[in-house]
Amino acid sequence: MKNTTLHRPALLLSALFCLAALPSAAQQVPQPAPAAAPAEAAPVAPALPALAWEPPALEPFTATYQAFYKGKEAGDATMRVTHAGGTQWRVDMQVVGRRGFASVLGLNLEQSTVFENSGGQYRPLSQSTVRKGLFLGKKVTGTYDWQAGTARWTGDLKKERTQPIPLQAGDQSALLLNLAIMRDARPGSAMHYRYVDVGRVRQHDYQAAGATESVQVGELSYDALRVARSNGGNDETILWIANGVPTPVRILQRKDGQDYIDLRLIEYQGV
Repeated sequence: MKNTTLHRPALLLSALFCLAALPSAAQQVPQPAPAAAPAEAAPVAPALPALAWEPPALEPFTATYQAFYKGKEAGDATMRVTHAGGTQWRVDMQVVGRRGFASVLGLNLEQSTVFENSGGQYRPLSQSTVRKGLFLGKKVTGTYDWQAGTARWTGDLKKERTQPIPLQAGDQSALLLNLAIMRDARPGSAMHYRYVDVGRVRQHDYQAAGATESVQVGELSYDALRVARSNGGNDETILWIANGVPTPVRILQRKDGQDYIDLRLIEYQGV
């Protein structure tokens, strides 16, 4: 396991920004020299090739996020992807809330999805959600039976959400949406997913910006692609993804135009 901090990508991006500024300076017209001394040609900086967008490969990693609630630091979150062998993988998210953040999330939260990676297509196999508290806890588990063509959940949830849901090709769990977006996003692309999780079905549509933008994450700045949900109404979800980073560098949920839950990447460890 190799530790990868966020400083190295930021330094590389800073170097690119510095180089990108050189051609504009080189295009300035030099002042004419005195007749007795012919003007020397201004040095021309080499052109910087366009940075190609490269989606990250599916590889094991552990990412740590700083969690904010309504602009105030309120907890931590960890996302982990592991290879279970063969075509099976697992993605986990653990959120540890402090102060107001714990009450928003319904105490502390753990989620996991076991999924299959078949030729680059992610197919959920099982799902678990656990909310923990001092005096109570809730647990829900689900199974995606692709042979039978149905998904079903059991545990602490309403009766109507325990009914089987017919599956469709491409269905994703909540956690798999993040990985699917990382896989599919390209500048200017539109993405469409059917969210099937905890006994519910929802359509999630996303639109990627036409170009990358500078996004600040703590003390670091990234050249990142902004991907926003386009059919969430007053509930917005925005992700920023950067080349060379296997997980979003920032995940922001907004309600009625105001920042609500904000996860900012502070470190990741990859193979």
